[in-house]
Amino acid sequence: MAWLLVITAFVVIWVASLCKILHISVSSSRSAFLNSDGTQKRNVLLVVAHPDDESMFFSPTINFLTSRGHNLHILCMSIGNADEMGTIRREELYKASTILKVPLNQVKILDHPDLQDGFGKVWNHKLLAKIIEQEISSHGIDSIITFDSYGVSGHCNHRDVHYGVQSFLLNKVPQSFEAWELVSTNILRKYSGPFDIWLSMLSKENTSGMMHCLLNECPQKSFLAMAQHSSQWVWFRKLFVTFSSYTYVNTLKRIN
Repeated sequence: MAWLLVITAFVVIWVASLCKILHISVSSSRSAFLNSDGTQKRNVLLVVAHPDDESMFFSPTINFLTSRGHNLHILCMSIGNADEMGTIRREELYKASTILKVPLNQVKILDHPDLQDGFGKVWNHKLLAKIIEQEISSHGIDSIITFDSYGVSGHCNHRDVHYGVQSFLLNKVPQSFEAWELVSTNILRKYSGPFDIWLSMLSKENTSGMMHCLLNECPQKSFLAMAQHSSQWVWFRKLFVTFSSYTYVNTLKRIN
């Protein structure tokens, strides 16, 4: 009987969380993130380490930005060639970008000899900063989004991308330039699915605009985008996308 109550409570909270997301989508609720009130469109650069990072971790942010008309560019620092499938994975990212409504001419995927995918592959932060600076200059970028210092999963490449962005920010950038990092959560929250939207919304309260909680207004698009990464779309990643809080909500924190 106790187990039945637990399962019932689980289902009720799950459904309530999804309904909350649906309500946000239907009501077209606006966030103050990047002044998304319809008056100013930003040129935003999303910096990731591997193909599939954008779909597994950042899809709520991508859906938010594209739905509000911001001009989003994706910079992927490697082709994800750790298993010798880099050529395949590069094409998969282009397919996922189409699903996520990011123009293919605004998706750049690098295959630099010093930026190869893999645990133990240390990426030079100054090199990353130089590449980021070139991309920002080429496209008039005024906002950048990337991983935080833990990088969601602790992957060294994710963390290096964060420090590469920080290294870039040490240079003089305009006061209006904004930099944001995706907040990593503990393992319980990470696998709590849509439940985490409630904790995420609470965590950003009283942060004076330094944190924003972006709910995924179209979770099914995240599944479809990740499915384009067919070389990675194995059973445990299907479970990850289903139960990961990053499918349903992103909490972004301003990088000072």
